[in-house]
Amino acid sequence: MLNRIKAIALKEIRQLKRDTRMLFVLFVFPLLLLVIFGYAINFDVHHIKMVVLDQDKSFDSRNFINSLTSSSYFDLVGYINDENKIKEILDKKEAQCVIVFPKDMSRQLYANQNVKIQILIDGVDGNTATVIQNYFNYAVQSYSQKFISNVLAVKGIKSYVPIDLEPVFWFNPDLSSTFFLIPGLIAMILIITAVVSISLSIVREKERGTIEQINVSPLTSFEMLIGKTIPYIIISLLITVVILTAGYILFQIPIKGNYFLLLITTLLFIFASLNLGIFVSSVSQTQQVAFQIATIISMLPSTILSGFIFPIESMPVPIQWLTNITPSKFFLIILRDILLKGVGIEAFWQQVLYLVLFSAILLGLSTLINKRSKVG
Repeated sequence: MLNRIKAIALKEIRQLKRDTRMLFVLFVFPLLLLVIFGYAINFDVHHIKMVVLDQDKSFDSRNFINSLTSSSYFDLVGYINDENKIKEILDKKEAQCVIVFPKDMSRQLYANQNVKIQILIDGVDGNTATVIQNYFNYAVQSYSQKFISNVLAVKGIKSYVPIDLEPVFWFNPDLSSTFFLIPGLIAMILIITAVVSISLSIVREKERGTIEQINVSPLTSFEMLIGKTIPYIIISLLITVVILTAGYILFQIPIKGNYFLLLITTLLFIFASLNLGIFVSSVSQTQQVAFQIATIISMLPSTILSGFIFPIESMPVPIQWLTNITPSKFFLIILRDILLKGVGIEAFWQQVLYLVLFSAILLGLSTLINKRSKVG
C-alpha cells in the first residue's frame, strides 16, 4: 500500500513541476491576499476629518482643539462660523465630525459650571461613528482631568483621584486590529489554497480521462486520495512558512507559542482543508464547477462564520451552530492562542479534536463516493 501511495504522490509532484503557472499561483496568490487584505481590513480609525464651530474663540477652546490634533486620530480640516453649514459639510462628506464649542465656554469653566461641547458625527458607518465617539470621550476626560489639576494647583490644592482605573491589555497591548485579523487571514488563505488546488487537480484527471486508468489499477480509492493529498500537504506547509514570515515582516505578528505545536495543528488544518477539497472533487465533473464550489465552500464560511471578522458570540444561536461547518473557526482559535497568547494545547485541545473528526468524516465520505463512482 505504501508503495502505491508513494507512486501516486510522485506522479502528482511531477505534474506540479511541469505546471509552472499553477506553482506560481499557489505561492504568489497567498502573498497577494495577505498584503491586500492585511492593509485593507483594519478596524483602527485614524485621521478623522474634523471641522470646528468655535463660538467661544478662547484660549481654552484652541487648547482643546490642539489636544485633539496632536494625535494621529483627528485632522482639522477647517473652521466654520454658521451652524447652517454643518449639514452641508456632513452631507458632502467634507468632514466626519463637527465640534461645536458654546459661547462663554471659558467663563463657565472658571465659574465651576458644567460646559457642554457638542460633537456631530456622520453615523452612516456605525462602527466608525462609535469609534469617533469613544476617542472624543477619552479626549474630553483627559482634558477635564488636566484642567481640574491646573485649577487646583493655582489655588494651592493638591489634586487626587479617589479611585483610579489602570487597564492592562494582555496579548495585544496596543489594541491593534491587525493582530486580531491576521491569524484569521492566514487561516482563510490556507483553506482557499488547499481546497481549490486539490479539487482542481483531481477533477483535471477526470476531464483528461486519466482517472479511468487509476480506477482499473489495483489502487484503492483511499490510497489514491492519500497519494494525491501528500504533495499538497508539503506545498501548503511551505505556503504557511512564507505567510508567517511575511506576516512577521510586514505586520510584526509574533509567534509566542511552541513551534512544534504550531506545526502539528497546522498539519491537521491543512489535512482537513484538503479533505474538503477532495469532497468537492468527488461531486464535481468539470474544473469550472469544482473551482466555483471550492471557492464558495472555502471562502465564504471562513470569512463570515469563522470569527475572522464578526464575533461568533454576537450571532444568533442557530448561526452559531452553523459556524461548525468550517474548520477555519477552530484553527483560528488555535492560531490566536499560539501566535498571540503563547499558550499550550490545554487551552485548545477541543479544537484539535474537531479538526481530527472533521478530516475523518470528509475523508470517509470522499472515499465512499469515489468507490461508488469507480464501481459505476
